[in-house]
Amino acid sequence: MTLSSRIAMPGQIWSVAAQDPSGPLYVTSYGAGPLDTVVTMVDVSGSQAWQRTFAGTGRPQSRLSADGTLWVAYPHLDGRILEGILPDGSTHRRVVPESEAGEEVSAFVLLEDGFCIAWAGASRVLRMSQDEQPAIPEPRVARYTWEGSCVWSTPIVLGTVSHPGVVGAGVETGWEVRPLRPWVPEEVAVDHWEPLLVSGDRVAASFTDTRSGLGRTFFLGLAGGAIVSATSPAPSGRKAIAGLGEFLIGSQGYGEFTTGRYDRDGSETARWASHGAMLVNGRGAICGPELENCLPSKSRFRRLAPDNTLMDGPLLTGYYTSYPAMDREGTAVFWRDGRLLAIDADLAAHELFAMDDSRNSMGRTLLLDDGRVVVSLGSEILSFHSPLGSLAEGPWPCGDGNLLGNPMLD
Repeated sequence: MTLSSRIAMPGQIWSVAAQDPSGPLYVTSYGAGPLDTVVTMVDVSGSQAWQRTFAGTGRPQSRLSADGTLWVAYPHLDGRILEGILPDGSTHRRVVPESEAGEEVSAFVLLEDGFCIAWAGASRVLRMSQDEQPAIPEPRVARYTWEGSCVWSTPIVLGTVSHPGVVGAGVETGWEVRPLRPWVPEEVAVDHWEPLLVSGDRVAASFTDTRSGLGRTFFLGLAGGAIVSATSPAPSGRKAIAGLGEFLIGSQGYGEFTTGRYDRDGSETARWASHGAMLVNGRGAICGPELENCLPSKSRFRRLAPDNTLMDGPLLTGYYTSYPAMDREGTAVFWRDGRLLAIDADLAAHELFAMDDSRNSMGRTLLLDDGRVVVSLGSEILSFHSPLGSLAEGPWPCGDGNLLGNPMLD
């Protein structure tokens, strides 16, 4: 196992995608500061084809389409723009979806005929840079054509939130620590992890109270935007597409460490006492590294069985973890605690590479041709030669979804 290349970017990397298992890589990162978004195309050896800089929001965002067009979201005088960049670095088109003052494209997904966008208030770093600071608008989810025409727009009302694990003490409690009464959030944003997923005829859009981290996932119909169902308020966590119209919704914090499975009606059909970066293969089997939010960690690589039980894989040291990929033999690969790890179909662990590294900002793991593994750490991309096979197919995040970085299952 060898480290074949290290590729430096101008700032922290937010996403890496590839149109094809042979590359090249589309890298979206910060630039000189948080209000610069930089898009770079490089091959897997590190040779740069082109690099472009855009205005940033503090949340660099891009999605890669199957035809090799990279769509980037950024602010502009005309509002919020989605720009498509062709493989040669030139602009394909610019789309300006209708927006309100003070809101931004907080998350978006490319559809076959347009875009699905989660709108929320602009990030603090962007608001602080503006002379005028409009009131923070209410969040919404909307669908648009490729030309930017709105097909539907659905307001999102988070409502009151509470959780038994959120406690406080004050005069009203006689200074006794008690669960806080339900409250209405002052500011609502999209969730940090997988805020917008599209599977079949369903959309899963997750929003949170920015102060507490409590949030809800709203399930909407893709055709008309009607809200089908919503989860109860809970600490936010990792999410995944589990099948057509089905999703995994994780929850971690305030004593929660769970993952629920929801069908296309928004009904919970299973729940496991585990939370992590889960893979769902072509047979619907679920597994992945746990992300227990404490150190020392008791996290394992787990397999989530259909009867709500857990199958124990190896113990995992550390915490910060790249989202794994899986090959067709059922081996998962990811970066954790300074090591590139592979967990095979028998839940046996194999250390493929190790180095002294404490960086805690990392993205997805990409599995390319000839067993090449690509991982982003901070502002650097590491590329490895490995004995792994070709990328598996499955709902999440296998197949094209893994390479394109566009969370949609059609």
